[in-house]
Amino acid sequence: MATQAKSVCALDCPDTCALVVDIDAAGRATKLSGDPAHPFTRGFLCAKVTRYLDREYHPERLLYPMRRIGAKGGGRFERVSWDAALDEIATRLQGIAAEHGTESILPYSYAGTMGLLNGAGMDRRFFHRLGASRLDRTICASAGGAALELSQGFRVGMEPQQFAQSKLIIAWGANILGTNVHLWPDIVAARRNGARFYVIDPVKNRTGRLADKHFAIHPGSDLALALGLMNVILRASLEDAEYISAHTNGFEGMRALAAQYPPERVAKLTGIAESDIEELAREYATTKPAAIRVNYGVQRSDRGGSAVRAIAALPVLTGAWRLAGGGLQLTTSGAFEFNHAALERPDLQLVSPLGRSARLVNMSKLGAALTETNNPPLHALVVYNSNPAVIAPDQSKVVKGLLRDDLFTVVLEQLRTDTADYADIVLPVTTFLEHTDIYRSYGHYYVQLARPALRPPGETKSNVEIFRQLAKRMGFADACFDDSEEDMLRSLLRTDSPFFQGITLEELDHRRSIELNLGTGGKPYLPFANGGFRTSSGKFEFGSETLKYTAPAESRYGDADLVSRFPLELISGKNDDSMNSTFGHRTQVDCQTSLLSIHQEDAAKRGITQGMQVKVFNERGACFFQAQINDDVPPGVLRGRSLRWHKHAPQGLGMNHLTGDRLTDIGGGATFFSCLVDVAPAGG
Repeated sequence: MATQAKSVCALDCPDTCALVVDIDAAGRATKLSGDPAHPFTRGFLCAKVTRYLDREYHPERLLYPMRRIGAKGGGRFERVSWDAALDEIATRLQGIAAEHGTESILPYSYAGTMGLLNGAGMDRRFFHRLGASRLDRTICASAGGAALELSQGFRVGMEPQQFAQSKLIIAWGANILGTNVHLWPDIVAARRNGARFYVIDPVKNRTGRLADKHFAIHPGSDLALALGLMNVILRASLEDAEYISAHTNGFEGMRALAAQYPPERVAKLTGIAESDIEELAREYATTKPAAIRVNYGVQRSDRGGSAVRAIAALPVLTGAWRLAGGGLQLTTSGAFEFNHAALERPDLQLVSPLGRSARLVNMSKLGAALTETNNPPLHALVVYNSNPAVIAPDQSKVVKGLLRDDLFTVVLEQLRTDTADYADIVLPVTTFLEHTDIYRSYGHYYVQLARPALRPPGETKSNVEIFRQLAKRMGFADACFDDSEEDMLRSLLRTDSPFFQGITLEELDHRRSIELNLGTGGKPYLPFANGGFRTSSGKFEFGSETLKYTAPAESRYGDADLVSRFPLELISGKNDDSMNSTFGHRTQVDCQTSLLSIHQEDAAKRGITQGMQVKVFNERGACFFQAQINDDVPPGVLRGRSLRWHKHAPQGLGMNHLTGDRLTDIGGGATFFSCLVDVAPAGG
């Protein structure tokens, strides 16, 4: 008999959709759809997740543990039992810890699942108790998040449904149709009520093509534009002086800094016309309510953290936070004040062999960590919820490290990714449709619970169960390693946060999705209408002393010698039909990620014609694409869609062979979008 089950999309997306799973009489899922009862999902899914069952039932799904039998990176394995695999892992980790110290072991994970139990639960307990090096998880959101912490005190923003009330919406580095599609109905509703919708982005993507205006900003110059907008607003006395006086610190410093960025200077830095800067600033300041949806692309350059901090100052400067439909959204994640300490147990570090917190290794510098780190060098890598052989910057260095014969590598995966090919042991794991987990969101305010909708195939196990069993083999007798998923869920919900008042596991099991207690009594959530900032001062901190504009190190305004050799800036933004490398197994996605957008002017200079195979290169490496000559990018900019699996790319070379491992100014994030290259016909 056919049935339906509820679930939650676990992929790295602000929408965190509620799912309905159609299941046939044999227990096989036949369809995924959006839950029509969920206020944000509203019954539809993105094209990516609609086809997730292709991955769930992929013929190459990993079903059994495997041990490497060939050379490192060769991808040759033999099937072994779980006992054999786990015993070998425990023995090797114990031996490495005894010989080189526990900090020679590094976990590597990110948002392959956004579920808290399988993303940051038993695994954290295991590595804390072991005394392994800690991973600084910076590769996506750390710069922007740190910027909000410094300015606002915590990471919250507008309710997404309030965008429907806005009269002006600015999508700043936010490809909403590609990476936040469930916000689009609210934007459509606003436009039907007369709102204007503008996009600021170096790339004219699908969202930009549907905007009332698209501003093609130079990559990495967002800070300069934000300061230029402030210049116009303050020069025209369009600021909200009352709000600024009551709820901010450092305004006079910001006024002085903004005065140094008149539109004529900012036009040269950003590529946006002086008149457009003037008009945009005045329109933003005088339209009530006005909203900014800024996304993480803005912060993936050298000055990305400062850019987010300056953009976040705009709704403070104009008092936009006072009104429903006004303000800014980068993330809503700060409202999900779970009891993370009870789940992750950082206190276990004190009973580890180190007796202290272990060193912190930045994941955005994995290549350097594997090839240069000493005292001690890394000798073991445990990878889960990530595919670093594809997604980490400076890939040549990463691959060199993964090829080390003295590096013991364990990979927990669902498919044979590029990283899995470098493993010594591969362990098969469940998908989000096959295990229990709980979810926060960074695009709405609903906490959600998912129970298994499908039976795990083969011998797959959840991350929770794998690390639970490993802990036993390592001799960790701490009671927390006996915790069930129910125990872990209850520990997370054992919080004094007012956002979770009245939310229980029983109610979540019944309803599956519950809006956080925003304390509004059914009225719009206006987190900063009357101040309410969580900085130490209780006020918004402009922090102008940290925001002085310098061009990204790799940009058309950077080192003259570097620019002369590599005059084009590469933007490697998300592909609308994939999600980082999650869907890299799909042939049709690989076709999309094989395309390179180039402006006619740059193509003509290099003898590049439509559809030609081209080589994009710099000092770090090269990769190959098919040229698309169009107006998606302005002169001087290339657009590649990320990310292909290397095994599906020409000569096994992916996008991140080109990107560097420099870190952002705030938060230690990756600078994927500060990347100078050149391009030539592939045969040249």
